[in-house]
Formats: sequence, structure tokens, C-alpha cells
Amino acid sequence: MTRNRKIGSIKNELIHKSKESMLSAIQIFNNPNIQFKSESFIVLAIIAWTYLLHAYYRSNGIEYRYFEQSNKRKRFNFTKYGAYKYWELEKCLNSPESPIKDKAIISNLKFLIGLRHEIEHQMTTKIDNFLSARFQACCLNYNHYLKELFPKQERIERYVSISLQFSSLSEKQFDQLKDNEKLPQNISTYIQEFDQELPDSVFEDNKFSYRVFFVPKTVNRKGQADRVIEYIPANSEMAKGINKEYVIIKERERSKYSPSNVCKKMQDEGYKKFKIYQHTQLWKAENARDQSKGFGVLVVGTWYWYDSWIKFVRKHCEENKNNYI
Repeated sequence: MTRNRKIGSIKNELIHKSKESMLSAIQIFNNPNIQFKSESFIVLAIIAWTYLLHAYYRSNGIEYRYFEQSNKRKRFNFTKYGAYKYWELEKCLNSPESPIKDKAIISNLKFLIGLRHEIEHQMTTKIDNFLSARFQACCLNYNHYLKELFPKQERIERYVSISLQFSSLSEKQFDQLKDNEKLPQNISTYIQEFDQELPDSVFEDNKFSYRVFFVPKTVNRKGQADRVIEYIPANSEMAKGINKEYVIIKERERSKYSPSNVCKKMQDEGYKKFKIYQHTQLWKAENARDQSKGFGVLVVGTWYWYDSWIKFVRKHCEENKNNYI
């Protein structure tokens, strides 16, 4: 077998294993008899993406084995039992040769990698509903790159469709889906910290987390099938006017700060003279409680400030530091 034929053979085997791994991940997640859904999906999806990128590197002659350069020779790293050490997914993504440049897709995959690190050390429960939007994005992103990197390959939508659900969702269930208090503490903390580090443009990108609208009926004429889920752009006129009781998009819970929290943050940063009085004068002068400015929110009669206000106050203190140090 010539070298090129061998490369092609290995590439095709990697693609086949990659697709099989992703299909297994989807089928397990959609199986109502399996409870270990999210954990299984994450592991198999990461393998699928890893093999897909290995196939890309293989077909483009890019070395994706670990090695050390000794003069002009490569000294490859091996496992305990003598096998080559190939790049893991994070290394594949971080490589300058990576074909994946989209920050939202990279963030989605790195989120799953970090989550895998959390779940592999201890049992988790009840995380499926909270993460399915990110799993959906992972699948769609994979399908896109499978076709883009290997145009002759069949995409996986031929083999899987959307999963069916036998019960309708009530408003009470919507509220339960929004409630993340049942998440394991380590998972909840990981998600919050990961999300807070993301730019809003990445967090809101459907390639990071795929959000959908649920509507009761989309077809009025007989003879046409209703689609259970209607996908519409979040910024479209339909999205703006849709009845909110049918929307189950889970929004990120934004951090909230009391006035004393804001002052303490500034004081901890060295602006010791920035106290409640100075804070009150500032927000009144800026009319910062106007909700259209997005600086905060009124919760049960008490005003709380968002991170955007913290940034505004910090800039104010920096520009007037002689008054506060």
C-alpha cells in the first residue's frame, strides 16, 4: 500500500469512527431509558470532534502526535504501552493549524471539555435540561464542519432527527427548567464562572448555545404537518411579538450587586473614599436607574446593579482618582 493510500485509509477510518461516536452520543441522549445522558454525550462528542480534527490533520499532512525536537529529528512521545500520544481535543483547537476559528464554536467545545473534567471525578444528577442547548449547538457545529472539511462525506442529519416528547410543557415546568438550584454545586459554579468570562457576543451566539422558541401550532391549512419546534431568529419581528408563555429560552442569570457591594468593590481596588454618599450622587447624576440604560434591575422593591454599572463606576473612579484615594 502506498503512503498516500495509507493516509487516505486512516483518514477515512477516523471520519467513520468520528461520525459513529457523534451518532452514539445523540442516540444515547435521546434514549428515554438511559439516565446517564449528559455524561455519555460529553465523552462521546469530545471523541467525535477529536477524531474529526485528527482526520483533517492527517489529510493535510499536519503532525498531530506529541514529539520533542532534537536537532533535526523528532522524538515522539509514547504511552506506557508503546503507542503514539496523539493530540487531545484542546490541543487540536489551540493549534495554529486548526481549521476552527469561530470563537463561539471553540468556546462551546472548551465548555464541554471543562465540564468533562468536573463530571469524571464524581457522579452528577439532573443536568440534562440545563445543558441541552449547548449539546444541540455542539451537534450542529459538528455537522457543519464534517461537511466543510470533508465535502464528500454524508452529514449526520440523514441518520437522526429531532427527539419526540410525549408530554407538553406547562408554565410550571418552564420555571423548573430555569431553576438551577438542583445542579450539583461544582457544576453550577463551573458553568457560572465559564459563562461570566465569555463576551456577550459569544454567549449569545447560537453556535455556543442553541436556543429555540416553542410555539403551539405553525400550520393553519389541513394537509400540512405541524412542526413541533419552530426556529426563528431571536431578533426577528416574530420573536419580538411572540407570546412570552411559549418561550422557554433559558437566559444567563446576571450577577447583581447592592450599593454597598459596589462601594466595597471600589474600596478594595484602592478608592477608599468612594462610599455610599458618593455612589448615590453618581447614579443620580447619570440617571443610572433608567432601565433602558441596562445598569441594573428592580427586584421586589430593591434596586440591584449589574456588572455594566461596576465597569462604569470603575471608569469614573479612575478618571477622578484624586477624589477617592
